[in-house]
Amino acid sequence: MEKQELKNLKAQNLRTFGRRHGKKLSNRKQWLMDNLLPEMAPKAPDLSDESLILEIGFGNGEHLRDLALDNPDKIVIGAEPFANGVAALLSAITNESDNTLLNEYKNIRIWPDDVRLMLQDFNNIKFDEIWVLHPDPWPKARHEKRRLLNHDFLNLLSKFMTKDSHIIIGTDHWEYYDWIVEQLKQTKLSIKSTELDTIKTRYQIKNKAGTTNPKYLILSI
Repeated sequence: MEKQELKNLKAQNLRTFGRRHGKKLSNRKQWLMDNLLPEMAPKAPDLSDESLILEIGFGNGEHLRDLALDNPDKIVIGAEPFANGVAALLSAITNESDNTLLNEYKNIRIWPDDVRLMLQDFNNIKFDEIWVLHPDPWPKARHEKRRLLNHDFLNLLSKFMTKDSHIIIGTDHWEYYDWIVEQLKQTKLSIKSTELDTIKTRYQIKNKAGTTNPKYLILSI
């Protein structure tokens, strides 16, 4: 990706929609946010490895933890601007007795902000997989511009892929699914598959859209 193109993100009045904070954190979670989170930030030496996985908007981190366990030889990066979700993940991957990171999760890195800012900072990296599960569908017509998976964002992500990489998208909001498919027509991405076993997350279980099962898109370039 052109460095100037990424530098322009800040100049484009970058906005992140959705909540940043929820209820007050417990003392333990606040300690983890203050002390452990800075140590888990993505750093250039980590990202020089070609085996990288990114999850955008990981919620409470259930699926991110599974990715880390299933891919111990890869660095798994989670980007999530909602502080309470980040705190929930930190709580789940540490020993409650001494707040140390559990060994099986040492390949996790956390970006507690808009993922576009991370891509700006690390503009030469490539991901094997990019996961976006149950992004906010912003169903009201006046909020459509807030939808994350528009063609501009998908084109941005494609610049961080190789010919063997995949973007995996899941949503239980079928109108949003159809909208994403239309957005793909303005990208170089193609649909490799729509078949994926249902991934259980807290948001999938809530199923606010009231549909039978989530729909998935597996994209390649």
